[in-house]
Amino acid sequence: MESGEDSVLRCRAVPQTLAFPDLDSSLTKECNQGEHQQANGGNHVTSNGTIEVEQVISKKLQLKRKAEFLKSDLMHQFDSQVNDFMHSLIEEAAILEPAPVPAAFSPPLSDKERSKLSHFRPPHGQGKQFVSRRSLLDELFEVNHIRTIYHMFIALLIIFILSTLVVDFIDEGRLVLHFDLLVYAFGQFPLVVCTWMCMFLSVLLVPYSLFYLWVQTQSGSYPNPGLYSWLFGSVFLLYQAVGVGFLPTYVVVTNSFPPASCFVVILEQVRLMMKAHSFVRENVPRVLTWAKEKTSPSPVVPQVSQYLYFLFAPTLVYRDTYPRNPVIRWGYVATKLLQVLGCMFYAYYVFVRLCIPQFRSISLQLFDLRAMVLCVFNSILPGALILFLVFFAFLHCWLNAFGEMLRFADRMFYKDWWNSTSFANYYRTWNVVVHDWLYYYVYWDFLWISQKRFRTVAMLFVFTVSAVVHEYILAVCFGFFYPVLFCLFMCFGIMFNFILHDQRKGPIWNVIMWTSLFLGQGVIICLYSQEWYAQRYCPLKEPSFLELLKPRSWSCQRGLIEDSDRL
Repeated sequence: MESGEDSVLRCRAVPQTLAFPDLDSSLTKECNQGEHQQANGGNHVTSNGTIEVEQVISKKLQLKRKAEFLKSDLMHQFDSQVNDFMHSLIEEAAILEPAPVPAAFSPPLSDKERSKLSHFRPPHGQGKQFVSRRSLLDELFEVNHIRTIYHMFIALLIIFILSTLVVDFIDEGRLVLHFDLLVYAFGQFPLVVCTWMCMFLSVLLVPYSLFYLWVQTQSGSYPNPGLYSWLFGSVFLLYQAVGVGFLPTYVVVTNSFPPASCFVVILEQVRLMMKAHSFVRENVPRVLTWAKEKTSPSPVVPQVSQYLYFLFAPTLVYRDTYPRNPVIRWGYVATKLLQVLGCMFYAYYVFVRLCIPQFRSISLQLFDLRAMVLCVFNSILPGALILFLVFFAFLHCWLNAFGEMLRFADRMFYKDWWNSTSFANYYRTWNVVVHDWLYYYVYWDFLWISQKRFRTVAMLFVFTVSAVVHEYILAVCFGFFYPVLFCLFMCFGIMFNFILHDQRKGPIWNVIMWTSLFLGQGVIICLYSQEWYAQRYCPLKEPSFLELLKPRSWSCQRGLIEDSDRL
């Protein structure tokens, strides 16, 4: 039972700095009522002087609920503020450098010095800063509520497996445990391994050897060092175009690699090209700076072991050293690799249960608007599942497994892209590894060349490079040219980047972002799957160049299916 004085004291003890409007209003109302009651002479009593028990119990229950609400909100606000503070502290510590002399106490700059500053190039190591941090999902999975979502996806996988087994048992009269799709998708795997080995060894030896030889020409003992720079630079670009670019693609196309095997080779081809560029791009400026200033007897040349570590490290930005963990948690590595394997089987069941039955029948129909609309909406669910599986399997599990084996401590391979309220933020946070490479070596280098005059053009150039590379990967791996992803990047991607920009805040913009993302995934799965089956149902014996560019699904119609057991 509360007395009037206790009620007044409790009201005065309510914190005035917390931003909980609903609770504040209810407590303020209660306090005003309590003070009014106290002024009128005390508590509610009955005519015979006894306290109404039901009213007291109800009052206590209300106070208990309000206290629990206040406690949860206090803990949520405290946790949010601590997390924001720690993240900002880590970022500030990572970029902490000796502060320059304030402008108010520095002499005015001459025109010559201003000209130098306008063409200033940040020295080596002042781009991306690597710090020791965990992946975001590893932190979130420690919360039971978030881990339950992971369990829900596992339960969905079990449902897919059970439905496949039951349907096969009804159709065949027995359990069918054949994984024909996986066997086909990863066919010719020994040749894939040989191709990757040749690619990797060439990227390990050729760029480093060229760089080492070029450094010798910059020591001052060779005449015309600029001519040698052009010569070695041309040889390096030729190697990137032919040795890493053309030859692996030629092997893939001439041997007709199946899709998954092709993705392994082509994605590794792109990754190694980006790593070789980063190694040269980060080390050449500091050698040129040394050749100009001669601050030491010889330039700092990375060791082969440092370059080898970089080729395996889960980053595309070269540094001589990275933050390292003290030990390797082999149990963590095994867990992540098993999760990658589980995601492969998950994708297998998504295609078997949701994609293949649908597109086998749709591919027999003539292409029209109604069929396309139905196809897109029916493809949203498998498209969304594939999006989540690719993110979780590669950006979280695969990169964390390699990061753990290499004791690579900076695990920020992605950010909270699912909370994005703009596509600009989504592009920055979905794949931080690739974004960093595009940001430092495409966007900033373009601005440096243009003297920071064409920021919009630099952004469009980044979109174009990303769209071309994505479409190149899909065209080679699928065996046909159908620039759906390129059009989505260059049309809707750029449009949404300007419409859904960083000033858009609030939950409604996150809903719009997710809706657009799901529709885009549905379009990609639908159109590429239709074209895949059309290429096999309606092959052209001697196609012309224009016929190769025209989508086959626009005109293919078959009444009978031949080789229906082959995808």
